[in-house]
Amino acid sequence: MHCPYCKHDDTKVLDSRVADDGCSIRRRRVCQECEKRFTTVELMQLTVLKRSGATEPFNREKAVSGVRKACKGRPVDEDDLARLGQEVEDQLRLAGSPEIAAHEVGLAILAPLRRLDEVAYLRFASVYRGFESAADFENEISLLRAERQLQSESDRQPAPTG
Repeated sequence: MHCPYCKHDDTKVLDSRVADDGCSIRRRRVCQECEKRFTTVELMQLTVLKRSGATEPFNREKAVSGVRKACKGRPVDEDDLARLGQEVEDQLRLAGSPEIAAHEVGLAILAPLRRLDEVAYLRFASVYRGFESAADFENEISLLRAERQLQSESDRQPAPTG
């Protein structure tokens, strides 16, 4: 690790701690040359296993770019997309595996996108799940309506007393 102050390549780790999320390690270091201290954070490298068998590092921006297309013309801004990207990456990291199948990335996108914007969700799901007819859209819309109905019924239930 190079010192960010003097660029010397000999630094010593003083302290290492696992971050609260369990997905990264925080290291406190000191430069052996200039004696300045600094902190580094190490993240587990997520790798995406593609259908072809090739692997590539997980790229949050690449995942969000597909969602961005589905959100075109919808009331979704870049901050919403950044939060969605962070949520998807966090979900994948919490799964605990350093290698994720590409379809798992798509599955991780679906739930947060549904909460963000149902129209964008339908657009994304139609491509991701390969909708072939209007019936596929109708089935998915029926599921969304049933879910919404269940949610509104549970919201109307009185809180348990005790």
